[in-house]
Amino acid sequence: MNYIDLFAGAGGLSEGFVREGFNPIAHVEMNKEAADTLRTRLAFHYLNDRDKAGKYYSYLKAEITRDELWNSIPKEIISSVINSEITKKTIEGIFDKIDIQLGSKKVDAIIGGPPCQAYSIVGRSRDPNRMSGDKRNYLFRHYAEFLVRYKPKFFVFENVLGLLTAGNKKYLNEMLSLFEEIGYSADFKVLNAEEYGVLQRRRRVIIIGRKGKTKFEFPELETIENNWQIKKDLFADLPSLIPGQEMNIARYTKKINVYQQASETRNGVDFTTQHITRQHNERDLEIYSIAIDKWLNKKERLKYNDLPKRLQTHNNVDAFLDRYKVVDPLGHSHTIVAHISKDGHYYIYPDAKQIRSISVREAARIQSFPDDYFFEGGRTAAFKQIGNAVPPLMAEKIAKSIKQLSLNG
Repeated sequence: MNYIDLFAGAGGLSEGFVREGFNPIAHVEMNKEAADTLRTRLAFHYLNDRDKAGKYYSYLKAEITRDELWNSIPKEIISSVINSEITKKTIEGIFDKIDIQLGSKKVDAIIGGPPCQAYSIVGRSRDPNRMSGDKRNYLFRHYAEFLVRYKPKFFVFENVLGLLTAGNKKYLNEMLSLFEEIGYSADFKVLNAEEYGVLQRRRRVIIIGRKGKTKFEFPELETIENNWQIKKDLFADLPSLIPGQEMNIARYTKKINVYQQASETRNGVDFTTQHITRQHNERDLEIYSIAIDKWLNKKERLKYNDLPKRLQTHNNVDAFLDRYKVVDPLGHSHTIVAHISKDGHYYIYPDAKQIRSISVREAARIQSFPDDYFFEGGRTAAFKQIGNAVPPLMAEKIAKSIKQLSLNG
């Protein structure tokens, strides 16, 4: 089955579809670093499918350049990633590029979700107009134009929980009405990534639509019992770090465990990449130490206004009191969001012997990206891509349900 990924980000949603045997026709993504990440991942899949993944791992180890990696696969695969914003001015050009990639093939599914800031509860709380004039509120109309042009059997639209309340459900209702108007019956559900093997409490709105007027009901997705733990099952084999340390190549310190095998975290080689963390100042390290002690020994979260006055530098002590938060070592992480690219205060590593925020690789693992997934553009860009992504394990279950629906007619 062929698909197009719109607003593709770093490709978390796409990765799940590839795992279920879907074939990507094109990815459309406006961010350059994320688009480069998509190209690098496509190179991996092309080489891996032909038992030539060694060349990809040579790139990860900096033995060859990125250009050498990309030049080792067909040019049409690299050009299938369209690095462009989707607007009225650009959409026809994007169609033309997709048409070249598509050739005589047909599109079976369109997946993706527009940038979420306009719908997010946090974004609205910080904007005096509650994002009401933000043009991103209406990117779903461009999404619908792709449905009209390529007429896929199914579509998957992903976004944040705030979509359910933004504009008093105005945007959600407009979406569903528009999808019906152009010939799709759609239904939505809030999915929690925890239920699909992701070690993270991450709830997202998923809209699935099917072409035709027959009433469509959201499919039952296969869930799994998820009693795995962050530190023991997800982080235990990664080397210790000090603040600011960069392990571009990190050798595993333990053998693969049951969770890592079941989730396909480890990649069959003896290393991963991008195990890099931030440098922290003395003040932040002291705050992190307090937060770690309270959580690990008392199961209490640090509230900002409980800090000693000498450590308080923010004027606002009434809002965002949980701005320093430790990842739970004995359970699952709270939601990874794109703000992790700005600072690591909300994602403190759960160990008094490693007082720091989590690394790029640890954040990627929390999002269920496999260890051979490489994020282009440096540490800050990588964190942003990870925070914006759909967890591949959840995406895989969505893709599996779409495939089953297609087989059932």
